[in-house]
Amino acid sequence: MKPFTTVSAVAAPLDMINVDTDQVIPARFLGRPVDERYPDYLFHDLRFDADGAERPDFVLNRPGFRDASLLVTDRNFGCGSSREHAVTALVEAGFRAVIAPSFGDIFYANSLKNGFLPVRLPDEVCRRLRGMLHDGPGGEITVDLESQTVTAPDQTTWSFDIDPFQKRKVLHGVDDIDDTLGEIDAIRAFEREYDARMTWLTTRRTR
Repeated sequence: MKPFTTVSAVAAPLDMINVDTDQVIPARFLGRPVDERYPDYLFHDLRFDADGAERPDFVLNRPGFRDASLLVTDRNFGCGSSREHAVTALVEAGFRAVIAPSFGDIFYANSLKNGFLPVRLPDEVCRRLRGMLHDGPGGEITVDLESQTVTAPDQTTWSFDIDPFQKRKVLHGVDDIDDTLGEIDAIRAFEREYDARMTWLTTRRTR
């Protein structure tokens, strides 16, 4: 998992509420392998028409936003089904974080488990950020996880909250398995102490 410290990148505004995981990646793509085609599945039915042509009104098809690595959206982003593929599609398309007033709970958890940063900011702040991006396509936003700040194109800065345990894992690119293995010495010490104390349970009975 790639560590997330500070990312300064072009951001795209997505003026939609309740973007569900089927809009992030339609269900028909869930069985596909994660390969070079995976970025094309992101927002597929919003980005392309039935003939596969780009929809010119969709933000990621517009000049200034095609190379975005950050997304600023509206309320309840990532609602709907629990598919982890939604996070995978964003990551494979080069996105590092999404900023929104609120998220689907499972999407939020899946994001942190995969090193993708969901940032909660107030509704009015997200609306202001999207307005700046619409006014200046190609504008950059900086997300600093260490200081827990978001800096807008006009250099205004806001703070965001994140659970300290999850922050540490995302900062260092550590997933749940890596985090557990990091405590292997403590786990083995516990096992030795447990075996010594619970001999009636851990020692095989002999006749």
